[in-house]
Formats: sequence, structure tokens, C-alpha cells
Amino acid sequence: MLKATIKIMAASITASALLAGTASAQTTLRIQTHQGQSSSYGAAIQEFVDSVGVMSGGDLQIEMYYSSSVVPSAETFDAAVNSILDCDMTNGSYQSGKNKAFQFVADTMGGYDTPLQYQAWVEMGGGREAVNELYAPYNMTFIGAHVGGQESLTSTRPLAGVSDLENWKFRAPPGMASDIFASLGAKPIVMDFSEVITALESGIIDGADASTLGNNLRIGTYDIGKHTNFPGFHSMASDHLACRTDVWEGLSKQHQTIIETAYQNVAMDLILQTLVDNGEALAKLPSMGVTTYNWSSEDRAKFRAAAREQWDVYGGETKEGKAMVESHVSFMKRIGLIQD
Repeated sequence: MLKATIKIMAASITASALLAGTASAQTTLRIQTHQGQSSSYGAAIQEFVDSVGVMSGGDLQIEMYYSSSVVPSAETFDAAVNSILDCDMTNGSYQSGKNKAFQFVADTMGGYDTPLQYQAWVEMGGGREAVNELYAPYNMTFIGAHVGGQESLTSTRPLAGVSDLENWKFRAPPGMASDIFASLGAKPIVMDFSEVITALESGIIDGADASTLGNNLRIGTYDIGKHTNFPGFHSMASDHLACRTDVWEGLSKQHQTIIETAYQNVAMDLILQTLVDNGEALAKLPSMGVTTYNWSSEDRAKFRAAAREQWDVYGGETKEGKAMVESHVSFMKRIGLIQD
């Protein structure tokens, strides 16, 4: 229903632009994403690029740089701040070195159960306002976020609940994720994503925090690790679209609306595509000898409780971090994810 509404809005905007017959000079926005153009994320982003051009009647164009081809991923935000780019379409957590509050733009870890819940925080729970308070001092404006869905763990041993995390050696990203799992008895080993398959094959690790069920199948982790969990619960990293504020405010209201509408379409496309990819993967796993575990509500609650302790640690370092954590917790209570 939402996707259909967005399509109707897009058609309406296009018609209005054409009827108005605006003859303004063409505006081009330079945006970088760390996603590859051939990935499902890249396909959705390319649709965003094409839609903006069509809806604006060609007056607004996006020059999209895929796979961090201009600057390294973590430097995209600063490249936009410093006018090398106009907008950043990577991940807010890359800026955690500036302020750990940025972690809570991208992933609360153990927080939301579904991407729709996270998007509801952005759109209806004060998330957009909270993020923009964080971004404003950098002359950046948060336009929105896109995320496919929860990630699933891969393991070479059973992973049915919190008790199975004891001494579980697994590939983990640095930072809050590692600390949450470690507090529950796991043994996180920080390594590059590209090393996961070799480490699983050699037995250096028992498992991996890699990606969604569909992506894990695609990259081959289930050829080695025959245990996984679904639906996921531990991580759902979202990417953002953030533009330099003077660039954003320099756009007409019509062009701003076109970008916002086309970007909402990206967000919905990725939720739907991930749902399909995960469903198709789930159907294939039994024939591969993979056992899937759906963690109980009790075990999920234990993980969320451990995560909340780390939210307070990471968020408590700055006033902006405290504000971000308070925003998430308040909304989670509002929708019943947190009961106290």
C-alpha cells in the first residue's frame, strides 16, 4: 500500500513538473555510496537515481558514485562536509569516532525487531529530529535511512539461545557489537569481512556476524556453518542519505520533495527485496543441512537487556549520545518492545 502510494505521488510530482514547464538550469548532486552497483542495494539506489531524473523532468540529476569510488567509505561524510561531494549515502556509524552517538543512527544492536519499526522511529518517533540535532553542527542534514532487515548469525555449532553463546568464537565488527556478545560469554574476534570464509573453513572461528540470511547464503557461509538463526535479532544496520545543509536548503521545495519521495521508495524496495531474498534462502537451507533456530522471546529479551547496558555505556559518553539512546528507548517503550 505504501509503495503504491509513493508511486502515485511520484507520478503526480512528475506531471506537475512537466505542466509547470520550468526552464531552470539543471542541478546535479554528487553522492557516494559504499554499496556495489550490482547488489540488491545498488539496484534500489540506481532506481532512486533514475526516478529523481524522471520526476524532475531532467532538471535534477544524481551523479552516483558506487563502491566508495571517490573516497573511502568512512570519509564520505567529511567529503560532503568539505564540498568534494554533496551528499553521503553510506552509514552513520562510520562517524562514531567523532561522537559515539553516530552508532545509534545506524544500529542500536538488539533493539528493533523489524526494519519497519526502525523506519517508524525515523518517521514518527522523533528519530529524524534527533539525528538532525547530531548532524547540524557538521552542516549536514539527515534526509532519511534505508535498511533491508535483520541479520542472521552463521555458526558451525548449535545456536539455539543465549546459553549457546558461551565461548562461541565468532567474527565480529569492532565496537558495541563485540562488547554486547562478550558480556553474554561469547568470544568475538574482530576481522575483515573478506576473511570470514577462510576463518570458518580453518576453524579459527565457530561462526560469524556477517549479513542477512539471503546474503549469507549468497556469499557461502552456510556451505561451512550449518547452524543459523531466523528471524534475526542482533543487528540491523541502516544506511542514510545526508546532504550538506547549504546544498539541501539551496534546492527548491519541489526538488526536495522529489528526493524525499524517491528515497522513500528505496527504503521500501529494500525491505521488500530482503523479505523475498530471506524467504527464498530459508526454503533452500534444509536441503543444505542447515538447522535454523528461532530464538525464544525470553532469549531475545536477555540479549536486549545486555544490549541496553552497552547503549548506556556508549551513549553515556556524550550528551548527544544520551539524547539518541533516550529517543530510541522512549519509542521502543511506546511500541511495546521494552516493557519497563
